Amino acid sequence: MSDSEHPATHYDLSTLAARSGEEARSNGSTPLAEPIYQSTVYAYPDLDALEEAMSGRVPSSFYYRNGTPNAGSLERALAVLEGTEAALVAASGMAAISAALLGVLKVGDHIVTDARVYGVSYALLKDEFPRLGIEASFVDALNLEEVEAAMRPNTRIVHVESLTNPLMTMPDVPALAELAHRHHALLSVDNTFASPAVFRPALHGADLVTHSLSKYLSGHSTAFGGVLCASGELVALARIRLLRLGGTISAFDAWMTMQGLKTLGLRMRAHSGNAQAVADVLANHPRVKRVYHPGLSSHPQFVRAAELFPNGFGGMLSAEVEGAPAFVKALAGKIPLAPSLADVQSTLSHPWSTSHRVLSEDERRHLGITPGLLRFSIGIEDVGDILSDIEGALGE
Repeated sequence: MSDSEHPATHYDLSTLAARSGEEARSNGSTPLAEPIYQSTVYAYPDLDALEEAMSGRVPSSFYYRNGTPNAGSLERALAVLEGTEAALVAASGMAAISAALLGVLKVGDHIVTDARVYGVSYALLKDEFPRLGIEASFVDALNLEEVEAAMRPNTRIVHVESLTNPLMTMPDVPALAELAHRHHALLSVDNTFASPAVFRPALHGADLVTHSLSKYLSGHSTAFGGVLCASGELVALARIRLLRLGGTISAFDAWMTMQGLKTLGLRMRAHSGNAQAVADVLANHPRVKRVYHPGLSSHPQFVRAAELFPNGFGGMLSAEVEGAPAFVKALAGKIPLAPSLADVQSTLSHPWSTSHRVLSEDERRHLGITPGLLRFSIGIEDVGDILSDIEGALGE
């Protein structure tokens, strides 16, 4: 074809620069890892195709806020792992929890929640939901009689965590599911501390299962997001709220989470084994007043944990350490002080000044959170090295 016959000769260079090179071309092979789809909008050949996509009759991407192919892939994977019909990924764990609850709740409704829930979840239910006409009652979710007494005719949801942050208490999810359903309510479980490699709440009656993706599901402190796993109907209701509030996960965060997800089973076996070893050592050290870990026989819900968590108890534990500031300082350069969890490397956190900072001092102490309490996120390093670092710091 001569230059004069080439279609490009009919356009100005500005037009060519804007339009060239964007055609998706099949090369006869499939990438082993899904590419990142960063495009914010998608084109259609005609109005009929657009209508098929917008109506939902044909699965299709059309606008970034409505979800990307990477988000869709991650949703399918997480629904499989949690054993639910569907999933919805969001920009953060709190966005996922907010969408899950607001998908069900309306003005005049009531929610019963464990008083031990994550500090920001506590603030959401205590301070923000009343502004929307939704009332919350805070109870001891370990006491089924107290939960039952808090139920009202307008109670729509009971919300708990599979393992609470930071004291590692473990509510009876199957019994709470039965109780909630008997009162025509739903059970919502934040499963962040356990992950589906340790516990699957939906298989024990939970209706709404949420996670912070930045924790065990991605596992490397490099991706941010949240997820709701539930029935198709409940996910659809939550998706409407999420889209209207704008809590869309980025394509890159969804893609990064998918990469971390591939090693979830391997990582959780290492996390669980290492945390158990650390808990055993701390429980017998004179500088440690108390250890909170469901794998210890001294844990109040040890029998329940052994029954529901047959493959290990996860990588989290907390401990009251005598001289906590000096202990933290002695670990500097070895086990960092970081206000998050679930990385492949071990970290420490101080709940008093981070996760539960939004609570008053009286509220923190009432929940058992003191200035000397440290939360350990035990990584996948060699267990001998972890123990050597911790025992060395306790000896200083």
